[in-house]
Amino acid sequence: MSSILYRLPYFILSLIVFTQCSRVSFVPQADLYVPFSEQFVMDETTTENNGYKGVLEKDGWSLIWTDEFDGEEIDTTKWNYEVNGDGGGNNELQYYVKSKANAYIKDDFLVIKASQQNYKGKFYTSARLNSKYKADWTYGRFDIRAKTPVQQGVWPAIWMLPTDWVYGSWPQSGEIDIMESVGSKPSTLVGTLHFGDPWPNNKWSGKDYILPEGDLSMQFHVYSVEWEPNQIRWYIDDILYSTKTPDDLAPKPWPFDQKFHMILNLAIGGNWPGPPDESTVFPKYMFVDYVRVYQKNK
Repeated sequence: MSSILYRLPYFILSLIVFTQCSRVSFVPQADLYVPFSEQFVMDETTTENNGYKGVLEKDGWSLIWTDEFDGEEIDTTKWNYEVNGDGGGNNELQYYVKSKANAYIKDDFLVIKASQQNYKGKFYTSARLNSKYKADWTYGRFDIRAKTPVQQGVWPAIWMLPTDWVYGSWPQSGEIDIMESVGSKPSTLVGTLHFGDPWPNNKWSGKDYILPEGDLSMQFHVYSVEWEPNQIRWYIDDILYSTKTPDDLAPKPWPFDQKFHMILNLAIGGNWPGPPDESTVFPKYMFVDYVRVYQKNK
């Protein structure tokens, strides 16, 4: 989920967004959302706990941090809410809010909900959580069991950014995308590294994985990264599908030797997926069963 990814010339993107948005009926409502502290009727939407489960114990690894999302509330000792309508550097269409209407615990899942509603000049509200300064790691295995939405204009992401930006601004200090997908390619996920010089001379190296059947919204999958010195490996359901080393970044330096933190978010629109269209049904839900972090045994 790069800070600046696959940019289009701004006037072209603006034309696309204007054209598409003119074809979508937005919810006529006041420019506000339910505050975090206010009581309201919880969304009762749930999902089947199907798909790949994963296992808690990993050969050669020790569990050092986890959130199983089995409490009544999101654990704010582990997660921060990001509140902004900056568009993620990608011209995204949502406003990220701190609200139980957009991020909550239901049936032992973290639910991130993107709703079609006007707020502060944006057409959608959603949520983006990060673990910065509460859980930061250098190296490890990261397992995230999630079920993510599809359809045009939907952009779920599980990813990591540098905590201290030791080597400079994005993407000089790196970015690790554990899993991203764009809803127009419902069976495809992407694992990517971002690095190199500041935009527009930034670089990335990644690989797609296409499900053998079905799409990403049909069942849970376990998305994993094993991050070691000079090597990062990507897995889905414990199937290895990509490996990156400093050779893949050469001649640019390998910045992945510093602390990174986790980010979970559901974006709408943006340079990569494009805006929603008439086929996109809202609200959209991203379900996360657990986040587990392991340290390699010595």
